[in-house]
Amino acid sequence: MTNTPISTALLSYGMSGLVFHGPLIKVHPQFNLTTIVQRKSSVAPALFPKAKIVQRVDEVLNDPSIELVVVNTPNETHYEFSRKALEAGKHIIVEKPFTVSEAEANKLIQLAKTKGKTLTVFQSRRWDGDFLTVKKVIDKKLLGKLVEFEAHYDRFRNYIEPNTWKEEKAIGTGILYNLGSHMLDQVLLLFGMPQEVDARVGIQRPGGQVDDFYDIRLQYDGFHAIVKSSYLVREQGPRYILHGTDGSFTKYGTDLQEQDLKDGKVPGSPGWAVEPKEAWGKLNTVIDGVHIEGKIETIPGNYNGFYQNVYEVIREGKPLAVKPEESRDVIKLIEACYESNRLRTAIKI
Repeated sequence: MTNTPISTALLSYGMSGLVFHGPLIKVHPQFNLTTIVQRKSSVAPALFPKAKIVQRVDEVLNDPSIELVVVNTPNETHYEFSRKALEAGKHIIVEKPFTVSEAEANKLIQLAKTKGKTLTVFQSRRWDGDFLTVKKVIDKKLLGKLVEFEAHYDRFRNYIEPNTWKEEKAIGTGILYNLGSHMLDQVLLLFGMPQEVDARVGIQRPGGQVDDFYDIRLQYDGFHAIVKSSYLVREQGPRYILHGTDGSFTKYGTDLQEQDLKDGKVPGSPGWAVEPKEAWGKLNTVIDGVHIEGKIETIPGNYNGFYQNVYEVIREGKPLAVKPEESRDVIKLIEACYESNRLRTAIKI
């Protein structure tokens, strides 16, 4: 065991590096971002003036001083870069989605075990405040027996964003890999693998090349979960809708952390991710024979919790919060969703 900060490298400094990984690493005293792969611009030195800026991934892999590599490159490259980094003896954080196929995920999991290295996936929305609150409502059985869970992650983006691989038709692009990998991870964390999945995935925006909406129904024993997302929702509905035998819970709005990070706010600062009262979710239920109706305070979100866990795993040998097998199951579900959409029928898992 050592208290030496973990020498870390970022394989990209696009949106995920600039908005998420960079700031979260910056504020954590037990990580030292020493190297950044940045080919097209030079914005990284603004936040990391002492970091080494390199042009090629091999410069990271061949540096023995680097312990941890964040693979935050385009989705279809996750497997190959993660494989090379593990073979080079590095610990790995992979940006979601883990890989573009279950087979690739299984290969990486086995390689990490062989090499004795930490492998995890940045399923950051496990630390969203609204999700943490929903999880508490379910864990405390405040609604009685749950009969329906519905989650939305909607945006209004009725244009095709130029100059981004995310809008180009390729393996692993589209809204299901992008946002669905977060939402399905949340459902799996709450309920485990479903018995079957029935999904519709497609393109709604004129001129679109990648999937921009999905509607997924996951069947469990005695209840079902609905997961929906679209880029053409101008009037936002509830983010979460839960119904049980004793009551309901609804929550509007999204976690504040992503926007705060985009606005340059410092993670972990006073008031970080604290939601105003008017945005709290509404509970209407019966508990011990007493009818209760009112607001439930939103638990503050904490993306820093992900990196804190990674530090504790590498330096202290504590259990991993986001196990790669869990993120592998997300990819398995995504593949099942596409198959269900192709066949226009439910797929047994």
